Amino acid sequence: MRIGELASRAGVSVRSVRYYEEQGLLTSVRSPSGQRHYTEDQVERVGFIQRMYTAGLSSRTILELMPCVDAPSMDNSDAALERMTQERERLSRHIEQLVETRDSLDRLVAVATAYRELLHARSEPVSPDRPNSCAPEAARGRGPESSQAPAGSAHA
Repeated sequence: MRIGELASRAGVSVRSVRYYEEQGLLTSVRSPSGQRHYTEDQVERVGFIQRMYTAGLSSRTILELMPCVDAPSMDNSDAALERMTQERERLSRHIEQLVETRDSLDRLVAVATAYRELLHARSEPVSPDRPNSCAPEAARGRGPESSQAPAGSAHA
């Protein structure tokens, strides 16, 4: 298949396919006219490469892992296993940082929401039948309940 079809079927741009080839992650056979041709298996390979990029792996790291993907053996499995373990640990740390960041944003959203609700409540007109109003007048003792002195006070 030609480069455009591979890109379309794998859900990437033609430029991405060319980049993968430049990085040594993908190979093609050239026709006499110089057109790139790819095999059916390379659709899946491009998907794998794309998932690795999305996970944050560099092209160099992906290239280091490819021998184990292409032809697993005792010769390359130890090095690949060590590299995959390192990348997994790096991803786990990154996920932890992302969760912490999300939790911080959740707290900020809660504070902003509460503040916004408070501002909205203060902008509503004070109603005499809402004695527990949080309107500024009630907060300063000038709300509906401030006209009555507490029982047992000198003003009663």
